[in-house]
Amino acid sequence: MAEKLAPEKRHIFSHNGQTVFEWDQTLEEVNIYIKLPPNVHPKQFYCKIQSKHVEVGIKGNPPYLNHDLTSPVKTDCSFWTLEDDIMHITLQKRDKGQTWSSPIQGQGQLDPYVSDMEQKRLMLQRFQEENPGFDFSQAQFTGNCPDPRTFMGGIRSD
Repeated sequence: MAEKLAPEKRHIFSHNGQTVFEWDQTLEEVNIYIKLPPNVHPKQFYCKIQSKHVEVGIKGNPPYLNHDLTSPVKTDCSFWTLEDDIMHITLQKRDKGQTWSSPIQGQGQLDPYVSDMEQKRLMLQRFQEENPGFDFSQAQFTGNCPDPRTFMGGIRSD
């Protein structure tokens, strides 16, 4: 049932009409997807993930991305992979349940409506995680949605 509450589509961050990356999030992770240029050997790509910074590029060239993150991540649980000409960066949120309006600080923020929808979806993911026998995929909020991190005592830690 949890897959019913997964992101329906990726958000697109573009600059000057070109897609820089796509991204989505869950309660625990932010995922960034970067289309790789053709004719570059996979071993030439690199990704450095720091607590509040990410750098991505091709060795020997200026970085493609070199930005601060919106919020801190757990570096020991964050990683990147290459598959089918896509670099997939998985950032483990330090604050589980926090709604990110963009992976990159100050860049490509979601509009308020989309951000509110993300927060509602994450809140339903939290309910689903805490109550696995119930199906929250059709549940809706009226009015403002509470913060998934702090609602009713906050997220339970394992």
